[in-house]
Amino acid sequence: MRPLAFILPIIAAPFALMAEPPSPQSVAAEVAANARRDALDKILSERKSPAAFEQALAAAREAGVSAQAMLEARFLYQVDKGDDAALASLLPEFLKQRAVFNLDDSAIFSVEEEWLSVVEYVQSVAALVKGDKAGFKRHITEAFWLSPAQAAAYAPHIERFHMQESMAAVQIDLALRPAPLAGGDAVALGTLIKGKQALLLHFWSPWSSECSDAMPDFIATAASLSAHGVAVASLVPADMPGLPEDAAAMVQPHAGKACGAWLIDPKRGSLARQLRVRKLPTMVIVSTEGKVLFNGDAVDERFWETLHRIDARITRPASGGAQD
Repeated sequence: MRPLAFILPIIAAPFALMAEPPSPQSVAAEVAANARRDALDKILSERKSPAAFEQALAAAREAGVSAQAMLEARFLYQVDKGDDAALASLLPEFLKQRAVFNLDDSAIFSVEEEWLSVVEYVQSVAALVKGDKAGFKRHITEAFWLSPAQAAAYAPHIERFHMQESMAAVQIDLALRPAPLAGGDAVALGTLIKGKQALLLHFWSPWSSECSDAMPDFIATAASLSAHGVAVASLVPADMPGLPEDAAAMVQPHAGKACGAWLIDPKRGSLARQLRVRKLPTMVIVSTEGKVLFNGDAVDERFWETLHRIDARITRPASGGAQD
């Protein structure tokens, strides 16, 4: 007897001959489905520039990607950019889409509660932009309740709200005289900011890989800011033995380009503690009156918006360093 492997092709051959080729309609449907899939992948991943993203959206619309999936892609794009105002501007579309939500049209949600949670999250961001504390707290709480798994995504906005409230009450003592990193006479912060439009405080550590990696970009940014009337002071903590010495050694190769003052944050009356600095590097922009205008990360869009309001010639570069 022949093995079964030899018999099966003989039995199947007549049926293969009887099979009809796919119809033009089915081929066209498959091509369209593939185009939609490719267009959807593109809008979910495109991050090169706003123009490139808008172009990808237009192609997705042409390919028939659902309105739900396109809104989700726009949401992710603005979240990745960290642009709260742009995210808040999507709220009317989220509220409209909430009434007609269909899970089958979603590109990123597994259950409806995840979608409803994001609607609440967008409402909380809109409230945050308007300074509505009660509205922010109500919507962010509901967002967390609907989808606890997304808590990590919501936490930064809660922390930012607490930071804004705390910083509103902070008054920097411009008479403070931190010691220079390289030794010598201390200079008051008020002297550094005299005749300038603002003061940038850069909190960093030579023991932080993030600070080390960001140092070339920071030095370029500091040079540009100094040229546009923003004083710059970099501070390292004083309460870690050996750290100031390592910081001085790290700055030395950049001595010709390193603008601003390089200082040691004092143990008593620490600026880092007063400004609630919990990670490095952190940037704080201070007004000539000692009020905090910004406290956070240099990659935050609001950092550059604040600088642009101080001097319209300061804009966020495509990669590294401030530019005209």
